[in-house]
Amino acid sequence: MTNDTGTYLYAVARDRGLPCPDDLKGVAGETVRTISHAGLVAYVSTVPLDQFGEEPLRRSMEDLDWLGETARAHHRVVEEVAGSAPAAPVRLVTVYSGEDQIRDLLDERHDDFAEVLSRVEGRQEWGVKAYAETTEAPPAEPPGEQPTSPGTAYLKRRQASLHTREESWRRAIGRAGHIHDTLASIAVASRRHRAQDPELSGRDEWMVLNGAYLVDDTRREEFARTVDGLRGEDLELELTGPWAPYSFTELEEER
Repeated sequence: MTNDTGTYLYAVARDRGLPCPDDLKGVAGETVRTISHAGLVAYVSTVPLDQFGEEPLRRSMEDLDWLGETARAHHRVVEEVAGSAPAAPVRLVTVYSGEDQIRDLLDERHDDFAEVLSRVEGRQEWGVKAYAETTEAPPAEPPGEQPTSPGTAYLKRRQASLHTREESWRRAIGRAGHIHDTLASIAVASRRHRAQDPELSGRDEWMVLNGAYLVDDTRREEFARTVDGLRGEDLELELTGPWAPYSFTELEEER
């Protein structure tokens, strides 16, 4: 290891003697390898510090193309690891100075990692998003009313439209809460993440639920059936997964 490289950490799992796939590539196209220590195994790769050092990383994180490519590579490695054994993913662009620092981490946070791995074993993360229509047609002027000026008529329509929109929003939020509570009763753990902006979700509708659910593998079909049973005309539900348990591996690592 030279001073112009760092060690990028993807995930930690129990050391079960499983080999790392020879052709698994991570961020910056670098080969992924393992570091075994204290009964745990860290999945890492060597990365150039001219991209992943502290100062270059600040600039790189402002490049959306670079960030997207890095996130996809990170996710690909985590999914590969989690597909063969319970794994604790770490945050994107977590970089250490070298292998000794990784071993120190496995020593210092051993019990924390063991707890997380026990929590996610035999379980997977599923995502459920709920969308509501963003527009409501304003009600027509009641029959029999006296015609009003164009300006007054516009204000009335605008006021009615805002009121209808607000009521629709309240109903959608209430329905989303019911959906979340129902799904959370099946999952062993759940999280409500912040709703995504339309630019991220790629949809024009309101996102009123962005939920993550840690579900026992033995209940995955029950969970999917419950999602289907909650579908209705008022909200559109989107089920995604299974995912590596990003939302339920709450370890805050320092770079």
